[in-house]
Formats: sequence, structure tokens, C-alpha cells
Amino acid sequence: MTASEHPAALPLFGHEAQLVLFKKAFESGRLHHGWMIHGESGIGKTRFAFACARILLNGIDLQSRAGRQISAGTHPNLLVITRRMDEKRKRMRQEIVIDDVRPVQDFLHHTAADGAWRVVIVDGAETLNRNAANALLKLLEEPPNQTVFFLTCPTPSALLPTIRSRCRLMALDALSPEQTRQVLRHHGKSGAELDTLADQAQGAPGRVLATDQGTDRTARHLADTLLENGASADPEALASLLRHDDGFAVLCSLLGEALANRARTLAGQGNLMQASKAAEAFSSLQALQRETERFNLDKNQAARQAAAIASAP
Repeated sequence: MTASEHPAALPLFGHEAQLVLFKKAFESGRLHHGWMIHGESGIGKTRFAFACARILLNGIDLQSRAGRQISAGTHPNLLVITRRMDEKRKRMRQEIVIDDVRPVQDFLHHTAADGAWRVVIVDGAETLNRNAANALLKLLEEPPNQTVFFLTCPTPSALLPTIRSRCRLMALDALSPEQTRQVLRHHGKSGAELDTLADQAQGAPGRVLATDQGTDRTARHLADTLLENGASADPEALASLLRHDDGFAVLCSLLGEALANRARTLAGQGNLMQASKAAEAFSSLQALQRETERFNLDKNQAARQAAAIASAP
């Protein structure tokens, strides 16, 4: 993948069964207007959303006009909402704010080009702050005809119940070892590096490709330590990680993944009470991350508080 390649241009590996379900829903003529695509980070939720968008916008053929527009991020009937740069702080925001959601209303008020479908992808919907979430909810309550929303998130419990109730849930599973390797090869990995990353990925290759590998390994080791021992961790290693711009966010993401996986496992075992506690802890962790970034709180202290939250359920 080149540095200039748009996320929409990335191929989808795996999730064939779920894509077939979406195609059948589309062909039935009774397509739901909201889809919540959930699963752990790094398994291809965003790629899956774009694959569904290609079906709706006649862009499956990558060389067609629509296909090229989707790949370039310029299709007039496709709008992507995600976290954006904070121009004042010169770094990526940790949440989707209402200004990010406002363009959706204008987008939906214009007639779709060629009378076709309109698609809105909210990537990382769990990072919507309350105002942005409420604005999105109003749009989901009364969507225009031939409009479909795709929301990606790690677990449905990360979003408001009112938003969840207006979406059809689509759960994605971890990739197989071979699918994981296909993703890594597409990103130029080979040889011993590919073997190492494939082992680390555990079915979620995007997770090991998302950040600097040194930072990622440190964060994983710390996350494992904090989950096992609560707030006890090597203070020097923690301080070193938190000096990276994305260190705190990466650590919170890993702790959140552990909680989301715990909630899914417990729910699958029928232990709904403990699953609910894990889901509540996930929400508390996300609230802590947002408040820490928004008010520039002490990240060292916040990291230990995050560990206490994650290890409690």
C-alpha cells in the first residue's frame, strides 16, 4: 500500500459470509438504513463498510468510474465521518465532535447524483462525543430514502442505546491466519517480519499496522501487565509510552479491546451479569480517555485509573 492510498482503495480480506448477508439484504429490496459493524480493532471493519458502499454505489469494479471515485475518496454520494485534526493543538482529536457531523445534514439534503443511493460511513463511532452522537441520532431517526449509514465500533455497548436500536448489527470475527498474512503481504510485509507480525496480530492485522511497532509492543506489554496486576506497572516504561503523542490512546484502545472481548466471551457463556459489568467498564474507560484528552489531564494518573477500570470486572 502506498502512503497516498485512500482507505477505500484497500481490498477486503475475509468476512465473506457477512458480505453475502449484506448483499442478500440489498437484493431483497428491504435494506435497513442503519448498520452497526462491530468487532475488535484491526479486523477490517472500515474495509467492510467500504465494500458495502461499493455494492450500493455500483463501484465493485475498481476500474469503473464509480469504483475509481470511491477509491480516491471523491464519490459524490459517499461521505465519511471520522476523527479529524485539532488545528489548535496540531494533533488528531480523540473524539468525533459535532462540527464533524454537521456536514451530514447538507449531504443528505442534496439529491443523490444519478438518483442513486447515498452512503454515510461513521468510522470509529465509539468516539462520538455526546453532542455529536445526539446529532447523528436525529439523522438516523428520519433518514431520507435510499440513504444508508454504516457505523463502525468495537462493541455495540460503546454507543447510545437509542442509536443501537436504529441499526442492524453486523458482527465481524477475527481473520484466519492465512487472511491475516494476506493483509500483511498487501502492506509489504514478508519473511521473518511477516511471521512475527502475524503471530502478534492474532487475527487483527490492522492492530499491528496502525502504530509504530516499538510503541505498539510497549503498549501491549504494559496493557497485559496492567490488566493482570491492576495499577502496577513499570513506571519508567509507562512514562516513556505516554511521551508519544498517541501512547495514551493506544494503551486505552488495547485495554478497551480486552474489555470488549471479555464482554463478548461472558455473554457467549450466558454470564450476562458479568458481561454487563465488562461493557459498563468499557464505557467508563472511553469516558476517561475523552476527558483526559479534552482537559489535558495527567496521562500517567489517567493510565493507572484506566488500568483499575479495566482490571475490575
